[in-house]
Amino acid sequence: MTTSGMRDYLDGPYKAARDVVRAGLAADAELFDLAVTLPRDEYRDRVLGLLERITAEGHPARGFPKENGGGGDLGGFIAGFEMLAFGDLSLMVKAGVQFGLFAGAILHLGTERHHEKYLADAISGRLLGCFAMTETGHGSNVQALGTTATYDASTGEFVVHTPSPAARKDYIGNAARHGRMAAVFAQLVVGSENHGVHCLLVPIRSEDGQPLPGVTLSDCGPKLGLNGVDNGRIVFDQVRVPRDALLDRYAEVDVKGNYVSEIENPDRRFFTMLGTLVQGRVSVGGAAINASKVALAIAIRYGDQRRQFGAPGSAEEALLLDYRMHQRRLLPLLARTYALHFAQAELVDEFVRIFDDKTNEKQPTSGRVVEAQHDARSVEGEHDARVVEGEHDARVVEGEHDRRALEAQAAGTKAVGTWHATETIQACREACGGAGYLAENRLATLKADTDVFTTFEGDNTVLLQLVAKGLLTDYRESFGKLDPLGTARFIAAQAVEVAVEKAALRPLVERLRDAVPNRSDTADPDAGLRDDAYHSGMLRFREQHILSGVARRLKAGIDAGDEPFDVFNRCQDHVIAAGRAHVDRVVLEAFQSAVRNAPEEIRERLKDVYDLHALATIESERAWYLEHGRLSPGRSKAITALVNELCAAVRPVAVDLVDAFGIPGAAVEVPMVVPSQHE
Repeated sequence: MTTSGMRDYLDGPYKAARDVVRAGLAADAELFDLAVTLPRDEYRDRVLGLLERITAEGHPARGFPKENGGGGDLGGFIAGFEMLAFGDLSLMVKAGVQFGLFAGAILHLGTERHHEKYLADAISGRLLGCFAMTETGHGSNVQALGTTATYDASTGEFVVHTPSPAARKDYIGNAARHGRMAAVFAQLVVGSENHGVHCLLVPIRSEDGQPLPGVTLSDCGPKLGLNGVDNGRIVFDQVRVPRDALLDRYAEVDVKGNYVSEIENPDRRFFTMLGTLVQGRVSVGGAAINASKVALAIAIRYGDQRRQFGAPGSAEEALLLDYRMHQRRLLPLLARTYALHFAQAELVDEFVRIFDDKTNEKQPTSGRVVEAQHDARSVEGEHDARVVEGEHDARVVEGEHDRRALEAQAAGTKAVGTWHATETIQACREACGGAGYLAENRLATLKADTDVFTTFEGDNTVLLQLVAKGLLTDYRESFGKLDPLGTARFIAAQAVEVAVEKAALRPLVERLRDAVPNRSDTADPDAGLRDDAYHSGMLRFREQHILSGVARRLKAGIDAGDEPFDVFNRCQDHVIAAGRAHVDRVVLEAFQSAVRNAPEEIRERLKDVYDLHALATIESERAWYLEHGRLSPGRSKAITALVNELCAAVRPVAVDLVDAFGIPGAAVEVPMVVPSQHE
């Protein structure tokens, strides 16, 4: 295996964009010490300066349409953003607020007049902005936000107001020091009717940095991490903005003061609006995975150099990474990081496919345009027009389904990726002992800066509920499509599954298979355990079993006449388990695909890493598999033994595997680690 070959494969189609950011990070060695060397206000201003530098280099513009002054390279933009996680994470988050959230809201929720007026300045950094969604009283439950935007028909203005302390905008990036405008999410009130949450552009500071009339700005103060980001609070007191401040892609208030939207259902309109902002979750998940890479690169290099104890009588102590327990600490996490990298790559590809597909960007008005032309046509012409309209509607429905699937995929990958970062960085810190606790060795800063990733851009538990909700919806729809015979067969299969578990027949079969291997197992008793189909089968069974179980529980509760909220609340842990099982399977199969498509020179080594991930994943849930009759005790022990063997197989190339991440030297050559000899 060559490190460069693996690095090229990991970089994928956006290697050029990644290399641009790598070069920028490598050129500024001081970047990696800012969090511990600068006072807070200086740190914030230095991060702003770095933001201005990467803006001048043109990277943020990659992700925006060419007609708006961008580069039209959405995938390259996301890949480059993820790479910022190799450096100072405050810079990465500030860039995410400015370009992904603030400018992203203008792009996706606004229309041409907003693009022309604001987008170029937002992309260039001339107009620094905030994304003012979260409130003190509401974070995850965006539909219940308290801020109001009431239309005053007499002046043609919206009046933005914070009606209670709970409605104060809170934790808002760029609000405490640098932001001059906010994309404010508020309940839109027209006449006496509340039309739900919409987004408006509201100026909050003058060019000289002073709060504007009616706007109260305050600082959130010191945080656990990310202190280079100026998080703040915003309170509005009857602040007036013009009618065109409403980002009106999905709804508008016309000159007569009428609320107009082509999406009549308010819930559908709300979720369509939020769906366009999925880029934040895509980016945060990728950044968390890259932060994990940094921690692993530091800890594995340290373990390959640090010696401690050794065999009695030996003149030399043993390397930490040669100890089986040290391998167990780090190498399965390394394997999972590779798995998540490939899952994230698939997610980015899907995101680019959907958001770069111009047919999906069209408003659902073209069907109405066709309909308006019917009167001037013959009966045959009307028929043709209806066919065209029907095809358009089908494309719209398909596009909506794709976007919902993307939202769920992004939610699941973000949740698992950020939890993985938290676990991995902690394990790496412990694996480096006291040295890992020192700020100069970066692990403490990584731990502090990434901790919030599990709750911003969506609390992970809530995100897994979103994943599970989509699965349950698909489950219900699939069940509904079955004819009576199909339904009977489905129920019979479920009954047999339960009976097998209760009778413990499957463990008996497993024990027989373990005792009497088939002909293909004779040469290598563990061959079946390294079979991709076996891994997929195990994870698919777990996913489907948990999903069908929670569906039965929910249905039983509803059929019994219980309140739906109470029914769901009783099953919530079960719902979360279904979401997690689904994401685990998706990640596994993304890694399988990556191994199949890998160049021959790296495929064998990548297969070892894949097998380690797959079997460590099954091993981590072996109690569940034993409980449900999917593993015998003997096979469970065989899996643990094979995980140990795979750790030993991966250990000689562990440093090569972290070098393949392509992390700039200054980011990982901390005082406790001498420069790598493997580069």
